[in-house]
Amino acid sequence: MLLRPLLTIPIFFEIQELFAANIVIGFGRMNGETVGFVANQPLVLAGVLDTDSSDKAARFIRYCDAFNIPIVTLEDMPGYLPGIDQEHAGVIRHGAKVLYAYSEATVPKITVILRKAYGGGYIAMNSRHLHADFAFAWPTAEIAVMGPEGAANIIFKKEIEEADDPDAMRQLKVQEYKEKFANPYVAAAKGYIDSVIEPDETRQMLLHALEVSGSKVDYRPEKKHGIPPF
Repeated sequence: MLLRPLLTIPIFFEIQELFAANIVIGFGRMNGETVGFVANQPLVLAGVLDTDSSDKAARFIRYCDAFNIPIVTLEDMPGYLPGIDQEHAGVIRHGAKVLYAYSEATVPKITVILRKAYGGGYIAMNSRHLHADFAFAWPTAEIAVMGPEGAANIIFKKEIEEADDPDAMRQLKVQEYKEKFANPYVAAAKGYIDSVIEPDETRQMLLHALEVSGSKVDYRPEKKHGIPPF
């Protein structure tokens, strides 16, 4: 697990390990303080969000917020799981629970994008758009609407079809898409990422982010309560 090197002591208490295994939730300690971890598991369904994993993550995020436990999100996901079965199961309604939970949480919220961060799934996993306090990315991160291969086939379809060697042209356009769009430096330039960090800097940056955001004050409009996506 990528989680273990990030903890001050080698203890990670995972919750609901056998349910919706494409997302990992649990508690760990950093500098002796309890922290809630939410992480995509790319070895199961490529780490996508579906109805069950959305419910699992949203409930855990709400739990951490209720007991004032900071949340660290480790992101590596290609988006929401497509398909007619998911549509019939209500993936939009269930998936919205994650966005609601993250956006309403007032505890420190830090995100590290390890690899894939595509489409609506990128937004849902505690992005800057949901008021993450800090958002970091490894140099290996790919932040885009969709994967480079699929995007290149759509955006550069005409050039690929008209090329003398379509396969070579496709590879060229995939690389061009990666350099121009699907990399963390573009997102950082737009302010969506606070810093691109090396993997061995992750623990240090997380500790600093938790310390800085620990004293934040989150002002919200006066209201009785929000309306979650039941």
